[in-house]
Amino acid sequence: MPVSRRTRRLAAFRGVAVLVAGALSLPSAALAGYADGVSAGERVDRARAVSFQGYELRVPNDWQVVDLAANPHACLRFDSPAIYLGPAGDQADCPAPVVGGAPGVQLQAFGVRSLGSDTAGMLTVPASGDVRAVSLPSTGPASVAMEGAGVLVTLVYGASGASLIRHILASGSLLADARPMLASGFGDTLAAPAVGVSVPGDLRGTGFDTCAAPSQAIMDAWLRSSSYRSVGVYIGGMSRGCAQPNLTASWVSRQVGSGWHLLPLYVGRQAPCSRYVNRMSYDVPTARGQGEREALDAVAMAERLGISAPSTLYSDVEGYDSSNSRCVAAVMSYVSGWTFALHTRSYQAGVYSSAASGIHDLSTHYNSLGPSRPDDLFMAWWNHRQDVNGGSYVPWVQWSAHQRVHQFEGEVTEGHGGYTFAIDRNFLDVSSVVPEPLGCPTDLDFLRYPLLRWPDHGNRVRAAQCLLARSGFDLGAATGIFNWRTAAAIRAFKASRGLANEESSLGRWAWTALLSAGNTRFLSHGSTGPYVRKVQRTLTARLQKTVVIDGDFDRSTRKKVRAYQRAVNLTPTGTVGVPTWRALQSGR
Repeated sequence: MPVSRRTRRLAAFRGVAVLVAGALSLPSAALAGYADGVSAGERVDRARAVSFQGYELRVPNDWQVVDLAANPHACLRFDSPAIYLGPAGDQADCPAPVVGGAPGVQLQAFGVRSLGSDTAGMLTVPASGDVRAVSLPSTGPASVAMEGAGVLVTLVYGASGASLIRHILASGSLLADARPMLASGFGDTLAAPAVGVSVPGDLRGTGFDTCAAPSQAIMDAWLRSSSYRSVGVYIGGMSRGCAQPNLTASWVSRQVGSGWHLLPLYVGRQAPCSRYVNRMSYDVPTARGQGEREALDAVAMAERLGISAPSTLYSDVEGYDSSNSRCVAAVMSYVSGWTFALHTRSYQAGVYSSAASGIHDLSTHYNSLGPSRPDDLFMAWWNHRQDVNGGSYVPWVQWSAHQRVHQFEGEVTEGHGGYTFAIDRNFLDVSSVVPEPLGCPTDLDFLRYPLLRWPDHGNRVRAAQCLLARSGFDLGAATGIFNWRTAAAIRAFKASRGLANEESSLGRWAWTALLSAGNTRFLSHGSTGPYVRKVQRTLTARLQKTVVIDGDFDRSTRKKVRAYQRAVNLTPTGTVGVPTWRALQSGR
């Protein structure tokens, strides 16, 4: 049975069972005492004091205290509560998979990198040490500069731990030996964005991912000594389990320049039926909104690292109980929001999950996902086969255009060039080419899209047959003859879009849904290309007025977009974003 890092507890190496204690999941019960309200304050009031460089915080008694100067190989991991003192070392003790969510704190001197680009948006506390003016975000990470002691406080937390973290920060005080920061002390913490790169690029071959981005020395040694050419890096998310002191814009630029292909992973909310701390809502619309917001956060993280569109960003959704239909619906809605929001920023959307749960569910909902179908799959299936065959979990006809990554082995320890650490092994078949919006070898551009029914024939029937096939509805060859298989495919397509009638004809509303189906992009005045042609075709069918189909989003196209938006009670922005695509693809 395939497994993913979400559900793994035992890893067998050379016949020896090794328990990965606390590395993969923090049960909800473990949050007892971390809930909002008085309990959080009481925990801090009864806590012990921890000091660093003249700055003192109080943390709960059950928190682990890690002195990174004494333990340079220690992993800064956020799957169990801890406070870390000093800058991160080489993090050689990090496991391959960690999903975080527990609150954590790191204290270090200014001028030393904390979580790489995550120090963007740093908050500052004046020399007096008064934190009352500091307003922390609802979820971390957050960076707070204590000017009175020259200490950078990095706070990692999800919504469940926010109150506790606020109480911990409020408990801080300056000691007699505190020394104010130098005016230029923070200078090397914020890295200037590098020239944008697009990842992962074109690759068919092996790669690896690991919890913390390796140092430059490791990356250089592995490039020389191993066959790997891809590395998965965790760029952000409230459930990211490891700190990333090496992950900066310059690190990204250097790896890509050296020939590495990067897979950017974002570990946000997990399935509502999982036991992880940060979970998405069971409510389908709420889950979609969470996916959209986290996608935009992922874009912000990527841009800080110099990872630009049309790069693929992968949402890391760990394994869950796919027999729970409510849970599946929430995950699919979350993924839809993730995909749609990334497309509005011209990024490609990928999803990492267990082949037996998330990947299989995405395959099952392939047609119903409509505009929000992710572009790429990253499937965890530890069958030890270096290929991208999804077996019974995902057929070859889905995501077949160099759109797959297969994690075929996990939690292994491997060494090259004198450096050994824990990794997961991957096989990639990926491409930098942005998928066309349901492209067909036959002509799709017409001055009008009339009602089609038996016994019609010709180029419009052939175009409809091709679009139906590209949407996943099997009807054989595109013959241009309206036969019984065409009729059956039309009925199935209309049912999938919730179009009321069960007739076999393809009319105005079905044409609208069919022409707009598939991948989408945010469009506005000045946009060009195949996605503009797509919306121009769709508007021609929907408005029953000829729209020039030339791939140029000019004033005339903007006027037609506004006319459509007014017709379906949308704000007439003249841009084609999430609400407009959603309305078009539902046949409105």
